[in-house]
Amino acid sequence: MMAGGEWHGMTERSTIEIPAGERPLQADVFRPVGASSLRTAVILLHGGAWRFGSRADMAPYAAALAGHGFIAIAAEYRLLGEAAYPAQLDDVRAVIAWVHAHAADLGIDQGKIAVEGFSAGGHLALLAAAANDGGEHPVAAVVSFFAPASLEGPSPPGMPPRGAMLLGPGATDAQIRAVSPVHQIRAGFPPTFLLGGMADRLVPPAATLQLFNALVGVDAPVDLHFFHGHTHEFAALPSMLEPVQAEVALFLKRSVVDPEGHAEENLRLNPFARPDWPPPP
Repeated sequence: MMAGGEWHGMTERSTIEIPAGERPLQADVFRPVGASSLRTAVILLHGGAWRFGSRADMAPYAAALAGHGFIAIAAEYRLLGEAAYPAQLDDVRAVIAWVHAHAADLGIDQGKIAVEGFSAGGHLALLAAAANDGGEHPVAAVVSFFAPASLEGPSPPGMPPRGAMLLGPGATDAQIRAVSPVHQIRAGFPPTFLLGGMADRLVPPAATLQLFNALVGVDAPVDLHFFHGHTHEFAALPSMLEPVQAEVALFLKRSVVDPEGHAEENLRLNPFARPDWPPPP
């Protein structure tokens, strides 16, 4: 029996403090009101070239996900003006670890913690899933909006090289490769949803396709959606935010909330999914 019907009711919001390395991190928790939770958390990470932005940018996305029955957590991470890399990734991993440790208080299952990131936040989400804390604090799924797959090579005109943006001008090729998600994809990578704009000049479709192919190459479950006519940060547009987050909710329900139920439905109702297809001549 599939779990996770549609829910578009009210949400409630609270702010929590998460202990981390150098200082506590703030996070806003959005919960559905009047509906049974899907017992699944989604940690949301803002973009801004690792130097700008705040968790407040994630409030509309988090509210939309809570409207689908998820516990959505818009989390802070230290920016480059405050701390050099890898402080940003360390903070994301600290948030993931905290959510694991407080799963019972949040009303979620420890095995149902996903991370959704936008641009630089998507980059951190992918790296956090790859790091996986040795299996201690696994990420159940990743949703990556227009994240740079590789920090190697030139950046778009008028921008410094991405590797230098994150690591500084003295970064070596090996260091840049180590923070490029496309080179961190391994067997067992969690289900991943890649979203991008066909007109994106900051993260062009070819870069996202490179990441898609790396995931396919290790048999990782992956969905890919390009939106024609849209460029970077298209997901914030009022006409796009709700329907795109509905797609994210569907991906998470299929991949995290009840993958067995969706697989059973597919086998039961779709003859093309059955192992005995095609029929003998």
